[in-house]
Amino acid sequence: MTLAQTATLRSLPPYVFAELDRLKAAARARNVTLVDLGIGSPDLPMAPGVIDALADAAAESGMQGYPPFRAAPRFFDAIGGFMRDRFGVVIDPPREALALSGAKEGIAGIIAALCGPGDVALVPEIHYPVYARATWLTGAEVRWIPMRAANGFVLDLEAIPPEDARRAKLMIVNYPNNPTGAIVDRAFYDRAVAFARRYDLLLVSDVAYSELTFGDTPAPSALESDRAREVTLEFHSCSKTFSMAGLRIGFCVGNVAAVDALAAYRSNIGYGTPTAVQHAAAYALEHRTELVPPKVTAYRARRDAMVAAFRSAGWDIAAPEATMYLWLPVPEGVDDWAWVKSLIDRDGIVVTPGVAFGDGGRGFFRISLVRDVTTLVEAATKIAARRAALMRAA
Repeated sequence: MTLAQTATLRSLPPYVFAELDRLKAAARARNVTLVDLGIGSPDLPMAPGVIDALADAAAESGMQGYPPFRAAPRFFDAIGGFMRDRFGVVIDPPREALALSGAKEGIAGIIAALCGPGDVALVPEIHYPVYARATWLTGAEVRWIPMRAANGFVLDLEAIPPEDARRAKLMIVNYPNNPTGAIVDRAFYDRAVAFARRYDLLLVSDVAYSELTFGDTPAPSALESDRAREVTLEFHSCSKTFSMAGLRIGFCVGNVAAVDALAAYRSNIGYGTPTAVQHAAAYALEHRTELVPPKVTAYRARRDAMVAAFRSAGWDIAAPEATMYLWLPVPEGVDDWAWVKSLIDRDGIVVTPGVAFGDGGRGFFRISLVRDVTTLVEAATKIAARRAALMRAA
């Protein structure tokens, strides 16, 4: 590592999740039993068919060798079928798709492949941390896209200064949104694609939670608004949809030049994504219509139970329409970290401060629905009581 690279790493702001881990470790050292609703690590099991597909593939002859750089043929076929059947988007997978070791890795890779010193990435002001951190690591600059509660946490593209847009190499959008749970309709992607065309930049669409929606209308794909794949690269993940986070598998689809750039970057630093894991992901995509509904039902039940518990305690919160999270305001006048620490120290409950998702998230906190209904209801009751106590004290 060069001195310049070391300086770049040191210049990054502190990683909030590392501080959260420190607080959890300190609490456990005091023998505090924690209910960890901080990290969105799925607790629902993988389907037996996915596990069998993984085991069967691992036992195949030749599986001990390096994987293909782009994707295994079966995974290419499954990606193409998923995009066609789910979104009505017909792609040429060998040219327009790429297997990834998780969507996070792929998003960081496309930023590294396209951005460098002097460049700009347009990032939501409330964002999954890798969007900004990967940009800073390249020496490029981040410009924030306004994303406010008053607008349902839908990005305000018209508020982006033209001078920033002209310098930008890419713009990242994420719906259904982590952490807010916000969703958008097809018209939003129409506007985003038009914006990308106007400023000749790449639209990076992160749809890791596309299948975890609770209404009657499925989440759209940005590629429905860019069927020629002129300006869009979209990232999909098996982590939450199929409880495969530990296997690290996802994929991207879209613009050929962007896919080629990401493939070239990945081939210079690694050897692709394990073939056996690709076979398991292919099985999951092929059996989406039977595997996804039980996951959605489970997360909906958890959401509904926790929202009902908050309302019963006098806190009338809105139920998110997607994802596996609740995004709630910190009690008025209370610092984000003071709120998180009080829940850990006094109630044994771990939540994530909104500032983990950028300055735009200050004043909020995120709850991950990664425990059973009974545990979540008990946690909601304690959180609501702590909020009431702080408000009375104020």
